Amino acid sequence: MTKPFATVLEASTSLNNKTGSWRTKRPEYVQSASPCNVVCPAGEDIRLWLALVKAGKFYEAWKIITKDNPFPAAMGRICYHTCEKICNRESFDGAVNISAIERSIGDMAIDQAWGFENVTVNSGKNVLVVGGGPSGLAAAYFLRMLGHDVTVYENHLKAGGMMRYGVPRYRLSRCVLDAEIKRIENIGVKIVCQKKITDINAEIDDFDAIYLAMGAHKASQTGVEIKNKPNIIDAVDLFKKVEDDFTNFLNLGNRVFVYGGGNTAIDAARTALRLGASVKIIYRRTIHQMPAHTAEVNEALAEGIEILCLRTISCIDGSKVFVNKMNYDEEYDILTPSGKTEILHADSVIFAIGQSVDVNVLHGAKNIKISEKGTIEIDKNMTTGIPSVFAGGDVVSEKRTVTNAIGHAKKAAGCIDAYLRNTTPPLDIRSEVTNLKKLNVAYFKKSAKITAPEWQNISFEERNISYSKKELMTEASRCFSCGSCFHCDNCYGYCPDNAITKRANGDLEINYNYCKGCGICATECPCGAIKMVSND
Repeated sequence: MTKPFATVLEASTSLNNKTGSWRTKRPEYVQSASPCNVVCPAGEDIRLWLALVKAGKFYEAWKIITKDNPFPAAMGRICYHTCEKICNRESFDGAVNISAIERSIGDMAIDQAWGFENVTVNSGKNVLVVGGGPSGLAAAYFLRMLGHDVTVYENHLKAGGMMRYGVPRYRLSRCVLDAEIKRIENIGVKIVCQKKITDINAEIDDFDAIYLAMGAHKASQTGVEIKNKPNIIDAVDLFKKVEDDFTNFLNLGNRVFVYGGGNTAIDAARTALRLGASVKIIYRRTIHQMPAHTAEVNEALAEGIEILCLRTISCIDGSKVFVNKMNYDEEYDILTPSGKTEILHADSVIFAIGQSVDVNVLHGAKNIKISEKGTIEIDKNMTTGIPSVFAGGDVVSEKRTVTNAIGHAKKAAGCIDAYLRNTTPPLDIRSEVTNLKKLNVAYFKKSAKITAPEWQNISFEERNISYSKKELMTEASRCFSCGSCFHCDNCYGYCPDNAITKRANGDLEINYNYCKGCGICATECPCGAIKMVSND
């Protein structure tokens, strides 16, 4: 049984303040993971670079970001920021606006022409990256920084992959994308565009390793019956045509229907709207079940795009679109045909029902296996059935986001480097996560996040919402620094026995000769950086 406080104090005095002999628990300073760091597919150390931004060290923050992600300006625009959804501050007064801070730091880097450090080591190894999208370009960056020579083969007119051919200009300015790609080229990565590989076997002997990152640019097939040559275009083809010939817009007509409910469908609808059409989205389930990001759906609705839910297209005959209405049982999550059909009239129909991987490049590569879902099979080290051939991004995963692709690239680069140097790939170490219960939020004052002013412009012009330097520091200061001491000195001030001392550099340490294990320091720690452990 724990002794009363008065007894503890008396005992500590009689023992000349040496209390460790009877203490049951002792405090320890810990560095545990923050939720935002854990859920970031790219593995960014968000907590650390937010602390640097808070201190006004913007260049240093950019360097920390780009250790894990070479596209901060792009990612600050198009990432769906799962980090904010799990931010411990969300239930307090709103999550830290991490994406806006990252975007602003990325824009600052472009404005001030910050570049990556020159590569001074040379391994003598040559790596081929197939695909110049986010995973391919990121892998090329990581591999080059590790000292390898890297060549990227890109099938399209320009590099960027789905960042260019899947994300419209109003969400990601091409000046921003081009600047961040150019920065990768500047460290010696060779990008060869309009280079299509038809047989991977022909490349194996010319390179020490190959990373397959072709993305998923092939339109998924649909069972819709097609008659009398209607004007149909796939969403990815739409984006490509608009991108490669931006000054010569497509004529989709006035009445356009988009079939699908994901982010691609929303982007296709908003693109068609900007091409002068009146747009409606046809989706088979309810609007709340759309896989598209909620913010994107709301922006589409605000722009006047109508969403026709609980409908499927059965046939397109010329300009006629035959739509079956569905019944939905919410309790059992079951869709059933209602037996009712309506006929809509369209000048164009855009299919946005998903993309698949074009595996023709693997023709003849017998040891590389394709899963039933059409993705390349890899092991835990990102290796295919051929030891020197690795794969990542959309070609191996159905979770097709740019951030996920970058995370794959970073892991693959580490595994490729280990293969080339004949060493062990780096381990994936996971730390204990600091949840809200481990924080003392009473320490913090409530302050709502800084949001951008309302803005609506139905054009391809990008919305500028970057923070000023003052706003950057203010918003970053809202970070709880979950699991990492930020030297508030609460433990030092609250300790009743003066068991915590300061070193010359400001760091704190615990003198266990005086600590009685009361736990006040852990309770008063705002960020959960002190843990009570067994005194055994």
